[in-house]
Amino acid sequence: MTRQQSTQNDEHARAERLTRRFIELYGHVPHGVWRAPGRVNLIGEHTDYNDGFVLPFAIDRAAMVAVRLKQSNDSAAHSADLASSYAPDGRLAKVSFTIADLAPGSVDGWGAYPAGVVYVLAGLDGIDVPGFEVLLDSTVPVGAGLSSSHAVEVATIVALNDLLGLGLSHPDLARLTQRAENEFVGAPTGIMDQSASLMGRAGGALFLDCRTLESEIVPLPLAEHGLSVLVIDSKVAHSHADGGYAARRASCERAATALGITGPSQM
Repeated sequence: MTRQQSTQNDEHARAERLTRRFIELYGHVPHGVWRAPGRVNLIGEHTDYNDGFVLPFAIDRAAMVAVRLKQSNDSAAHSADLASSYAPDGRLAKVSFTIADLAPGSVDGWGAYPAGVVYVLAGLDGIDVPGFEVLLDSTVPVGAGLSSSHAVEVATIVALNDLLGLGLSHPDLARLTQRAENEFVGAPTGIMDQSASLMGRAGGALFLDCRTLESEIVPLPLAEHGLSVLVIDSKVAHSHADGGYAARRASCERAATALGITGPSQM
């Protein structure tokens, strides 16, 4: 058995466990399970929101969501009920919100990330987001610079795109997820992380032009040559909403203003 086959088997077993726990929690079967990986970036730090090029690749750590759309006769049919096993102590953390009442700052903590994508989807013309139930699990370490928050957002928005039949493309979903981070969560992120999660492929890195979101998969056959990329956790906490990331983006905006050029992208 190859390493890729072993990983696929592990993820299938993980999806089955998540489904069983969803049934135990909500009393019925989810409509499906969706998965979105974290990412590592090889080239292009802080260039995604400056209209540059990046070269990330998706990793084998991923967020996974089991989702069921509520029916009209369900109690609280217009609310979203979320539970996560992502808590450090392994217990379920729960969040609920009414979709029509969503506004920036109305949901905090881990729940802000799925709530953010619901907020931007519900704001699109002609889209009615019904109530739903979610059970989230993730193996992407929090605060380690591997895009744990974007993995949660991407898994959620891909699930809703499929279940509601919206037909949104990967670039569309990437831009909407960026808006969720910028407008709802309050994190001044660029477009790279969610694009890597949405468009990354096994055995390759994603070359992405952040001006247009045109992309191509660049072969990265590490396993074929017995190679690995070693990612080391420095134990330094990482946050997009505050700290060094926000400060770096602000300095880029000041530099663009001083040079008289277009500032960092606000896709």
